[in-house]
Amino acid sequence: MARNKAITLLSIGHACVDVYQGAVAALVPYFVAERAYTYAAASGIVLAASLLSSVAQPLFGLATDRRATPWLLPVSTLVGGLGIALSGLGDSYALTLLFVGIGGVGVAAYHPESARVARVASGGGHTAMGWFSLGGNLGFALAPVLVAVVVGAGGLGLTPLLVVPALVGSLLTLPVLRGLERRTSAAPEAGKAPVAPDDVASFVRLALAVVCRSVVFIGLSTFIAFYVRQRTGGGAAAGTAALVVLYLGGAVGTVLGGALAERWDRVTVVRRSYLLTVGAVAGLVLLPGPALYVCIALTSAGLYVPFSLQVTLAQDYLPSRVGTASGITLGLTVSVGGLFSPLIGRLADATSLQTALLPLIAMPALSWLLFLTLKEPARAIGRPSAPAPP
Repeated sequence: MARNKAITLLSIGHACVDVYQGAVAALVPYFVAERAYTYAAASGIVLAASLLSSVAQPLFGLATDRRATPWLLPVSTLVGGLGIALSGLGDSYALTLLFVGIGGVGVAAYHPESARVARVASGGGHTAMGWFSLGGNLGFALAPVLVAVVVGAGGLGLTPLLVVPALVGSLLTLPVLRGLERRTSAAPEAGKAPVAPDDVASFVRLALAVVCRSVVFIGLSTFIAFYVRQRTGGGAAAGTAALVVLYLGGAVGTVLGGALAERWDRVTVVRRSYLLTVGAVAGLVLLPGPALYVCIALTSAGLYVPFSLQVTLAQDYLPSRVGTASGITLGLTVSVGGLFSPLIGRLADATSLQTALLPLIAMPALSWLLFLTLKEPARAIGRPSAPAPP
């Protein structure tokens, strides 16, 4: 299968999976409206998906390092979709947490193996990996629209309809996997990482930077709809629009990050992005009125320029454990921030939502400081590394 076609199908499949990550935050206002949950209880739903996903994703990465498991792509897509589709049924908080958790496990199973497959299909190109990551960002962006159309029209009882993207995504992965199987049969060594020493210290610092990024993004995705409605006086449409801007800004940032990394090295691009994001988050939290939407877009783009670059950097820091590197960085990127959401929710219940969001300004600054200690890997998987600028 041609590289562009394979990356396109993988990107669409990635969108179909990450719809279910965005759907969790998009469903929160409906749980609050229909079931009168507090901020803390609502953020617990995000925690359920994040906790299981953050724990399970590195484990799936370890498993894929021992044995390639491409069949996980269609299976995990279906599991993720079914979990979220069932989350709106019944009034039991415990069952809601269970189904959302199942959805999180499905998403966790997908990402390490899909990152490995996409890296092989891309030939190590940053731009191609950026397009693959773009699919996930678009899935996030479409999630609030999908939830608004389905759940907004008929309430939480219609969440089973949300399984449709999972059905589509699982089918789209099949031709890619058949092509990959033919390719590896013809050339058994194709796509395998070169034997090179692991740089564990750099990988750990990278992972800590990803955690800080995750706290910002998941915190905002959980509470931005409430916050914008408070600050602008708008209704549900204003909150949904804020989520869409947050996710679409990420789509722009992901493609931009891949393009910039073709010109400069990845570490430099990520450093500059995090530094610019500090000001954007400050503006989001402190500025009133319509300027909020501009700051949301800048924040999202700044947080997502590093997205695919951090994944490939992690793979290059741990070339002998690509699945583990992918699982940890992708898992932490989209999951660990959810562990902090209940703390933000409790602080918001005790003070105000604006006060609770203030600490998020420091998170991209910490990521920037951590990246100051990193260097571009001497050898990148599948391609030579770009020289660092003076």
